[in-house]
Amino acid sequence: MSMREKCRCEVCMDMSKEKRTVLCGANAYEQKYYFNKKFAGIPQSIQEELHIICVLFTQEVGGIFLIVFEEDGSIALETDAQEDDLLYDEIGSGLLVGEVRRNRQELLESLQLYYRAFILREGAGEEAGLSI
Repeated sequence: MSMREKCRCEVCMDMSKEKRTVLCGANAYEQKYYFNKKFAGIPQSIQEELHIICVLFTQEVGGIFLIVFEEDGSIALETDAQEDDLLYDEIGSGLLVGEVRRNRQELLESLQLYYRAFILREGAGEEAGLSI
């Protein structure tokens, strides 16, 4: 199976019902990676970095990992597992989410600015306190 096939797991499908937008994610059960085509304008190098982050996350702790834009434009890193998954490392997943947030802080902040400017159509400079 290709890692770029569309993920149809419950978590991704539930997300589409809410006012949240999945940027990308990986599913260890289906061995698939999903990237939302709505964000095709993001540079290819960043798309590849997101791919690596998501896939390595699920390889290390298992389960499902998603990078999601909240309604206000903030980013959430979410991880979940099937109830019967005894190999899922819940503690490790929490620690790894924190590590991704610390090590990729600049990337995540840039993605938030992108989302607010190009998707929500907010004044990116005004919202971030930047002068353009």
